[in-house]
Amino acid sequence: MSPEPPRILLVDSYDSFTYNLASLCRKAIPNCRVHIIKNDDIEFTDLLSYLPYFSGVIVGPGPGSPDIPEDIGLVKGLWKMNDEHVLPVFGVCLGHQSLAVEHGATLRRLSVVKHGQVSAVEHTDIDIFKGVGPIDAVRYHSLHVELGGAKNIEELAWAHDEENGRVVMAIRHCTRPFWAVQYHPESVLTRGGGADVVLNFWRLACAWNSSHGRVTRPWDQGADGLFGTPWPYIRPPPSIPRTNAPPSPSTIKLDIQGLSAPDICEVLGVDDDSSPFVMLESAAQPGRFTIIGCLTSASLRVTYSIGDNFIRLANEESCDEVDLGSHDVWSWLTSFMNKKEVIGGSPEIPFWGGLIGYLSYELGVEYLKVSARRMHREARHPDVNLVFVERSIILDSTSGNIYIQSIMEDDDEWLTEMAAQLHSAARNNSTYSSLNTSPPTKARPNTSIVILPDGDLYRSRIRMAKEYLAAGESYELCLTANTHITLNDPLAPKASSTHSPSWQRYKHLREINPAPHAGYLRLHPTTLMSSSPERFLSFSRPPGATYQLRPIKGTIRKGPNVTRAVAEEALIGSRKEIAENLMIVDLIRHDLHGAVGEDVEVKQFCTVEEYKTVWQLVSVIEGKLPGGADQALSHQANGAFGWEVLRRSLPPGSMTGAPKKRSVEILQQLENEERNVYSGVFGYWCAGGGGDWSVTIRSCFKYDDRYEDDAHKSYNPDFYPGVHEPEHWVIGAGGAITDLSDLDAEWDEMLTKLQSVLRVFGADGPRGY
Repeated sequence: MSPEPPRILLVDSYDSFTYNLASLCRKAIPNCRVHIIKNDDIEFTDLLSYLPYFSGVIVGPGPGSPDIPEDIGLVKGLWKMNDEHVLPVFGVCLGHQSLAVEHGATLRRLSVVKHGQVSAVEHTDIDIFKGVGPIDAVRYHSLHVELGGAKNIEELAWAHDEENGRVVMAIRHCTRPFWAVQYHPESVLTRGGGADVVLNFWRLACAWNSSHGRVTRPWDQGADGLFGTPWPYIRPPPSIPRTNAPPSPSTIKLDIQGLSAPDICEVLGVDDDSSPFVMLESAAQPGRFTIIGCLTSASLRVTYSIGDNFIRLANEESCDEVDLGSHDVWSWLTSFMNKKEVIGGSPEIPFWGGLIGYLSYELGVEYLKVSARRMHREARHPDVNLVFVERSIILDSTSGNIYIQSIMEDDDEWLTEMAAQLHSAARNNSTYSSLNTSPPTKARPNTSIVILPDGDLYRSRIRMAKEYLAAGESYELCLTANTHITLNDPLAPKASSTHSPSWQRYKHLREINPAPHAGYLRLHPTTLMSSSPERFLSFSRPPGATYQLRPIKGTIRKGPNVTRAVAEEALIGSRKEIAENLMIVDLIRHDLHGAVGEDVEVKQFCTVEEYKTVWQLVSVIEGKLPGGADQALSHQANGAFGWEVLRRSLPPGSMTGAPKKRSVEILQQLENEERNVYSGVFGYWCAGGGGDWSVTIRSCFKYDDRYEDDAHKSYNPDFYPGVHEPEHWVIGAGGAITDLSDLDAEWDEMLTKLQSVLRVFGADGPRGY
């Protein structure tokens, strides 16, 4: 009988790098099985009887302090076990601090916080550092330990900070098999001191177990019931067998010159404000495809609000509330899309038909098991607001081709008619162009009231955020605030009007701030206009699907003298900007590892990309399923696993900070309003398997239920725009707060992000406050 593989117990203190550490363990310790538990999943006294099943324990990082029982949980007990229970333990960051403090060390704050900072680490070249060369290690800590009063603790590594002096970076217990490091061996930027240190820990652990006659207990049903399947475990979404063959899209490919996305939208009746409309536009590089939904009266709308036990399905003919039963909204939509599967479309087209819409920030917060804050339930945007698109038009900006598609049966007549309409529109455009009669899009004149966030309050919240960072509660906090625009427009449309000022504003937005992930979504009661530069998650069609995230952290405003070289020096040369981006890259690696397993790679780190109004620092992270799991899921051609990756990755880490759960909890205390549509995601899930979702930033949205069924209107005079009421729009903006943040610079960055959107309302860009 072959020996059982080694089993490692990884204790997670609610960190956002845990799966990165699990991946590092799998890389360093051949064939190991990593079982992950939260530090409060079980009482330590109950855990003792299960420790014989494990070859060793790894105590991961986490927010907070080892002095606070709620932060450290069962970890505290590991260092004080009776001899009969002792086993090898390796601590990281919070685990390092806990080992030291429990043996008499003093916990102190650093004079200068080290979050996302790389430091040279010197070491003794013994024990876990034997044979390890130079180390440049990533640090995420504001607290550190001083060993003056510690008993049986020996220093193994240290860093010399100009601001903090000598800082302990690694320790060992003199008589027990306990080792720990303050830095993060699992970070993507740690060079040396990563897998080699974990491998040395494993060699030392095996030697200690052997010399002390410790033999791990064979795995049995009792252990399996508590600890479950080891990581990585791919959780396939539910699959419902089809009773009939899935349809294939019918497609007409056109080569028409001089027809833009807005031209096509106007052919489709986008100016009728009473009708739903969806467009996802690639208005700038590196975007390529624009997707326009050709909705009908039968197009099915899917909406859901947190706290409801039903999903609302509606079109122009009916509205039904469908009980979720045993489902949550995610699994319900997976089941819905299982029945809508489409195959055999043109492989070069990313979207054949499927769901288009948005998911709110609070929907992701709910997944983290943090209670979403609700302030105005009677007049709020749905948290899920989608429409199932059966007819669509796709523009390929690279080839210039236009594709007309339908997944409806026997729809050739519509395809032919639509092709004729587009040809006619192109001829008309050519005539207008020769006569030079096409006016530029301008902001519609109106009397607008712009209420900016209070500058002093915003700066005070930055101070509070930095205090949380200094206390070890978070590494980075993405603080945001809402700007409110009220349009007292005497020409505002009545409910029966077919004129859409919001569409004119969107056209102006795409001209002044073209973006690769722009969008115009009119899904009542919500209208969303976006010029987002940031892809959140894209997934290609299975099998062999790639899951890609492109976080943006680091922004500098364009100007006459701000060349690429200047922007690169300002962004790549900034410790603050690199640290912000690094923290989110490590967080996203964790999210992807948690979903797809070990195959996660940083394809691009901190590259400067150019946009219309700003330069930004962009990274690219990709993940793939292991071959066996990919093949097992290949029958789910509708991309249900991509939907699962999306669920596990929300809310976007670039809009929260890290660790994600604790950061979200802190942000709820710092921000006055719910974010709602802002900093959620919008995009599509193709019924043929792919998907692409962008972060809802550089965007504005309004609530308007004039066109909803009377039973679902919200007659709140403070929010209901009505026929004679002004329009109310919201723009969210903010930035990542680190210990290096300057209060005025953060305020200015928020205003810079706000400016390009605010201009579409005929308002001047915000000035200093």
